[in-house]
Amino acid sequence: MALIVMKFGGTSVADAERIKRAARRIVDKRELGNRVVAVLSARGKTTDELIAMAEEVSEAPDPREMDMLLSSGERISCALCAIAINDLGHRAISLTGSQAGIVTDESHTKARILDVRADRIKQALEEDSIVLVAGFQGVSSTARNVTTLGRGGSDTTAVAVAAALGAEVCEIYTDVAGVYSADPRIVSDARKLATVSFEEMLEMAASGAGVLQLRSVEYARNHGVRIHCRSSFEDAPGTVVLAEGETMEQPLITAVTHSTSEARLTLVGVPNEPGAAASIFEALAHGNVNVDMIVQNEPVSAAGRAEISFTVAREDLRHAYAALQVSIVGAGMRSHPGVAAKVFAVLAEEGVNIDMISTSPIKISCVIARDRVPQAVRALHSAFELSGAGTVGEEEPVKARPAP
Repeated sequence: MALIVMKFGGTSVADAERIKRAARRIVDKRELGNRVVAVLSARGKTTDELIAMAEEVSEAPDPREMDMLLSSGERISCALCAIAINDLGHRAISLTGSQAGIVTDESHTKARILDVRADRIKQALEEDSIVLVAGFQGVSSTARNVTTLGRGGSDTTAVAVAAALGAEVCEIYTDVAGVYSADPRIVSDARKLATVSFEEMLEMAASGAGVLQLRSVEYARNHGVRIHCRSSFEDAPGTVVLAEGETMEQPLITAVTHSTSEARLTLVGVPNEPGAAASIFEALAHGNVNVDMIVQNEPVSAAGRAEISFTVAREDLRHAYAALQVSIVGAGMRSHPGVAAKVFAVLAEEGVNIDMISTSPIKISCVIARDRVPQAVRALHSAFELSGAGTVGEEEPVKARPAP
């Protein structure tokens, strides 16, 4: 029998009816002859509500106790879904992250998975059970404390479990039908992508596309896990994330992504000497703060001082000025000169000022004022002709086998 890992996000299990719908989809997959493991997120806004509870009693909640608190949301979802599956006539067992063998480092609230010791999952599958695993959580390798994986961590849980079990595919069920060429809430004619490469998906996730967590895509690429992003509310193909060599010739530009969760910080008067920048970013690293774009302005004179600007998640630096990252992503950029010039020209025509610029072989990122993002996204989406009916890539042959 094929082994399928299914992951359901918070909106997919937000209330009793949606939990029952998820249970029905899991059972349907089992009745097709597959062995099934499902990873569930906390229901709806449960995590936000738990954070608010903690902030009611403390201005700076202890990270260890926050993990104990936040991990409860996914456990509730799994237990309720297991009850619903049992009522449908199938045997289901729910497991916490620790019981499922998710072993992490010692970093509370942003832990990283070190290993998946899936013996208990395998045993339950051999006993013909459907296994439900609480996402977003694990147990630290040394102190044996409950840990959580950060926002979107259930995606990483699902991919890690799929890798450990050698699953045929990891299906990510969410409230959208797949990965789009832009946020449909901003661009009304954004198109669903039939396929996207791991490399492109990594850049898109890093630039604000909320369908998949960045670390889950990294894990899937590194361990060869096939991902299929699908809607929880309709039974239709979504977007398959493939290795670079599994698709035919790629489009020039794949998508326009954006993020409103970035803050820009500028440090002035930085000493113009070796090691100054290192000390700044080492301090941020020790504080578990991830830095994205970095720009340093060199002083005019040798005796002058430099300025360093960089972006971080707003939740990591609440008092920084909020800025916005807008990115153009496409593997076709490698062989098409002039993409950057066109991006800058389009934004100039719209009167959008660019504060920072960062590039990679397949991405151009610009930091602009937060209130200009809808205008910028729509203009870039139109300029690169990403609009139109149908699904991007749906007529292009794919070398790999189709996802179940």
